Amino acid sequence: MPKVLGGSLAAHRDEVRSRVFAALRELLYGRGFDAVTLAGVATAAGVGRSSIYNHFPDRQALLIAFVEHEAGRYVADLEAALAAAPTPTEQLAAFVRLQVQRLTEFHLPPGQALAAALDPSAYRRIAAHADPIGERLSGIVRAGIEAAEMAVPGDPEVVVAMIGSALSAGHLVEGRSDAADTAVEVVLRMVGAGKQG
Repeated sequence: MPKVLGGSLAAHRDEVRSRVFAALRELLYGRGFDAVTLAGVATAAGVGRSSIYNHFPDRQALLIAFVEHEAGRYVADLEAALAAAPTPTEQLAAFVRLQVQRLTEFHLPPGQALAAALDPSAYRRIAAHADPIGERLSGIVRAGIEAAEMAVPGDPEVVVAMIGSALSAGHLVEGRSDAADTAVEVVLRMVGAGKQG
């Protein structure tokens, strides 16, 4: 009988998932999703191969669970950061800083490569986790316009899409200690907030 980690089945499940997600994060960073196997993740996580298959029947299921877990963490951290920022300009700066920080921690293939690696339904499930984040960004920009802190030319949603696209370029910020400050300055200029915040 396999060893139960954490003393109970619920604790065991949480411990296995925690180890597996930590191992997957490292493997994604080091090798990319194409090189990830369930057996390799199990070995890196220090859990039995049968255990990982009990939790995740295939690589896609593992990646979906991982993205859902990471998205939940991100949204909780984002809500805390935004709650601590009193103005839309400061909220936008907090949003950008957190996004840049996560880009250096979260190493999924870019959209097209990920779409090619997954079946369409799995890709849609993963992509759906970006929707609430994009909606939050849109809300911040709209609040900034209403508060006269931001002056966006044309359709604000076009600017929001451009910000989202710019902030998804992880290869541009990796290893750069000044990346967050630069990104904040550029994004604030994009919305006409100048050097505020």
